[in-house]
Amino acid sequence: MADAPLFSLRAIELYERPVKLRMPFRFGVVTLTEAPQTFVRARIELPDGRGAWGAAAELMAPKWFDKNLALSNEDNFAQLRRVLELARSAYLSDAAPASAFGAFARHHEAHARAAAGEGFNPLLASYGPALVDRAVLDALCRALGVSFYEAMRNNLAGMDGGHPSFAGFDFGGFLRGLLPARSIHARHTVGLVDAITRADQPERVGDGLPETLEEVQRAYGHRYFKLKVGGNVRADVERLQAIAAVLDRATEPYQASLDGNEQYESAEGVLELVRAVQADAKLQRLWQSIAFIEQPIARKLALQVDLRATDLGRPVVIDESDGEIDSFVQARAHGYAGVSSKTCKGFYKSILNAARCAAWNREEGSARYFLSAEDLTTQAGLAVQQDLALVNLLGIRHVERNGHHYVDGMKALPRAEQQAFLHAHPDLYEDSHGAVRLRIRGGEIAIGSLACQGFASGALPDFSAMRAIGPRS
Repeated sequence: MADAPLFSLRAIELYERPVKLRMPFRFGVVTLTEAPQTFVRARIELPDGRGAWGAAAELMAPKWFDKNLALSNEDNFAQLRRVLELARSAYLSDAAPASAFGAFARHHEAHARAAAGEGFNPLLASYGPALVDRAVLDALCRALGVSFYEAMRNNLAGMDGGHPSFAGFDFGGFLRGLLPARSIHARHTVGLVDAITRADQPERVGDGLPETLEEVQRAYGHRYFKLKVGGNVRADVERLQAIAAVLDRATEPYQASLDGNEQYESAEGVLELVRAVQADAKLQRLWQSIAFIEQPIARKLALQVDLRATDLGRPVVIDESDGEIDSFVQARAHGYAGVSSKTCKGFYKSILNAARCAAWNREEGSARYFLSAEDLTTQAGLAVQQDLALVNLLGIRHVERNGHHYVDGMKALPRAEQQAFLHAHPDLYEDSHGAVRLRIRGGEIAIGSLACQGFASGALPDFSAMRAIGPRS
């Protein structure tokens, strides 16, 4: 294994630009119609003088990192800008050389304390380093002329377990054993206000792209789905019946997850929904197709509830409760079997959690523990590419992917930027309906081109077309 290179971090720049949705999306307590997308640029310098810029991108999702109803969407956006500024200050506070993972580890605790001092919860605080770390690793990959996959499998980031969970665990061997594929299934999310059939949609967007679940299935051929429930058992069962009426038309098997979006306060509440679904004749095939249940219990209670005393019939995954590096360790002790991977929570956390799954499964002699891939907000370009590359590296064969459904591809971006991404990734994108957009065929996304130099992107966005956040370094 090559030694992890050390480097100095010379600059971090923050940008944003607006994103408008082509149709509203409701998750949890918010119905989203627009939100900014954040971009981070970072420049590193190796001891021999070689340097490079790297970048990362992420949507600012309101009411996900902090679900305080007293805060407006604009308040949430301001919070996210602030944690980015805090991360920028932390990472630039020490110019001493470090590895990529070493830079994360060096500043993790100080950044978390600074964020907590301003009233930000751990999940919200993680947004800043999550972007900076990816931009830094992108810069390192570009400086060394290697891909993200090569960098991680050869541990050029300098990762180790650093936790009792990994005592006696061959972390380097785990990384070397990761084998990315050339395609991945897109798991389509059905939101709480999404139209299921044409009859549910009196007003049309009318842009030629699919709008209802029926049309999505016809256009993209998905075989994996994510179904959101709202906490009202009767209403949830009725909606699931409508969804099943569409999905059950497929002759091939399909698989789905149930996303509780923190709408329950107890395991008993979730059990009530599960029993209602199991008892409904119209939902038998759908229930047999459910792979797992995602974060049904509110984050303030989730890690206090012991699921081992309640048979929910399917494994349960934490998502919003995964705010800290050790959250999955706590969740395991309470009967949770899985944790979501999201680049907005930190890609190092995902890799550490994947290693935990490998160690725990070996310890128990089963395949009980797993990562799911969740993120419907990633936009075409850096955000979706880096998230796809991460979950692909970890061997996850399907990923929640819905940013392409709610946003009209790259239509709002400069045409030259669109063409640059299409040229660099002709398997991933297509030019249709007046814009470059994600290409999905038979429910799958081709991702072979992500094995390029840098963190999964052969093109970079047009930073001159963005608004800077705070001063440039």
